[in-house]
Amino acid sequence: MNPTSSPNGKPVLSASHINKSFPGVHALKDVSFELHQGEVLGLVGENGAGKSTLMRVLAGVYAPDTGELRMEDDIIHLQSPNDAAKNGIGMVFQEQSLLPNLSVSENIYLGYEDEFMRFGILQWKKLHAAARRQLEKVQLDIDPSARTSSLNFAARQMIELAKTLTLEERTDRHLIILLDEPTSVLEQAEIDILFERVRALKQRASFVFVSHRLDEVLAISDRVLVMKDGKVVANLSNDDGLDVHQLHQLMVGRDLQAEYYRESQQRPYDETVVLEAENISLSGAYHDISFQLHKGEILGIAGVIGSGREELCRTVFGFFTPESGQLHVAGKPVHFKSPTDAVRHGIGYIPRERRTEGLVLYLSVASNITLAGLRKAMHNGLIDYERESGIAREWVEKLSIKTPSIRAMCLNLSGGNQQKTVLAKWLNAESKILILDHPTRGVDVGAKEEVYVLVRELSNAGVSIILTADTLEETIGLSHTILVMRDGVITQRFDASSGHKPQQLQLIEYMV
Repeated sequence: MNPTSSPNGKPVLSASHINKSFPGVHALKDVSFELHQGEVLGLVGENGAGKSTLMRVLAGVYAPDTGELRMEDDIIHLQSPNDAAKNGIGMVFQEQSLLPNLSVSENIYLGYEDEFMRFGILQWKKLHAAARRQLEKVQLDIDPSARTSSLNFAARQMIELAKTLTLEERTDRHLIILLDEPTSVLEQAEIDILFERVRALKQRASFVFVSHRLDEVLAISDRVLVMKDGKVVANLSNDDGLDVHQLHQLMVGRDLQAEYYRESQQRPYDETVVLEAENISLSGAYHDISFQLHKGEILGIAGVIGSGREELCRTVFGFFTPESGQLHVAGKPVHFKSPTDAVRHGIGYIPRERRTEGLVLYLSVASNITLAGLRKAMHNGLIDYERESGIAREWVEKLSIKTPSIRAMCLNLSGGNQQKTVLAKWLNAESKILILDHPTRGVDVGAKEEVYVLVRELSNAGVSIILTADTLEETIGLSHTILVMRDGVITQRFDASSGHKPQQLQLIEYMV
């Protein structure tokens, strides 16, 4: 394994000695690398390693403090995303940049409508024809006049890619596409399609691909750049027989723990029932669902998209009200009309979309941690900032949240540290039941291990957990009990106690 291996040939983009700092954080430290024609360059590292900052420097969102960017023989100065676009660099963001109330065509050519205007009137036929040509590049057969909000996430991701490909028409440069966590909410079949499109597009573009899923990075990349603490620590050819364990060791400085899910720390749960569902139903989502959650139990719910598991979890937190059946908390019937009702009964919810549902990004770490348990930080009806600071520092230390300050905005934290801040919020609120909706989505393997340790500690301390995970392996590894759902009903229940874990194939049999 050569830590500096790279392909031959002239690079289409090179970065030399890039540095970037923010208040309290040296995000990029002397970063240098090259990107070659028709290449997919994987970019990996722990949360906070500097990947996102580097991508935003390349996209023109941030200007480097020092260092140099070159395209072929020319030094380029990117002061804005528009500068990047003029140089043929486009970014497909993890959060997506499409406007849902506009048509597909309008999104693809957003900001370039003048190309389709005549006498002040938009020529819709010409716009739709141009959009259709871009959609053909990514092999997406949809009506370009369709409203974007009517499409699923995978289709919108392809539209993002098509939108980026329009840069070909506005630059003489070689096209460079930055893919920021493009697979984070896609199913495997959708990921396979995306990778197929990327491989086909290598004839006309080069890619930088960021993902926390190391197996995906190895599947699509020609080379892999590994970052740690703001530095490039390895530049590896995928021809060198790379594997996930090698990448993990380079990223975090240690091997994957043999006991990744801490199964040996899994203790039997208490028989006390803390939550019970009796024949609850929600039209179009699930029907006649019954289960019990015990004190200290991790109840995993497995199922494909459309199985009803997401809606079931959101019902328990009060987003939905079941049309029939009954929920009980601590043996008493409850009727949640909103999440506020669930919170009052000691239920917390860690959502998959932490940036939109779990955090107030423009508030500080301290404010987010105390948000659900604000009374602890108040004195005489007002927020006592000294109390708030003390609470926040305690949770930052307990959960090893990496932040330059408890007053730093959550917007500037890495994904893993944002997730731990959400967890701190509910632990500070003294939630006895936690719903973990894809708790490790978008966090690196090192941060995942930390989450697994926390989940075990919470369970062993008597906190009850309902878990929907990204993978069956995670569901099996963490859970005491697994419910399998298909088409809105529970099709099987598995005991997953330590030493008696079911196999993935056993679950799949009842999922599809």
